[in-house]
Amino acid sequence: MTGIVTIWDDAAGLGEVTADDGRVYPLHCTQLTDQTRTVEVGRAVRFELRPRLGRWEASAVDKL
Repeated sequence: MTGIVTIWDDAAGLGEVTADDGRVYPLHCTQLTDQTRTVEVGRAVRFELRPRLGRWEASAVDKL
């Protein structure tokens, strides 16, 4: 899947990705494949989905 990072809190390492279909998924810094633990709002990303705590979460997130 692809989308855009629409929310990011650098201190918490948490944010949200809005997929191209408009669905919003939580994002944790440990899921960034480049291991930088930070991403800027507005950045295009490619990601997979994984179930976590009863919801879907962005995982294996590649910055484009």
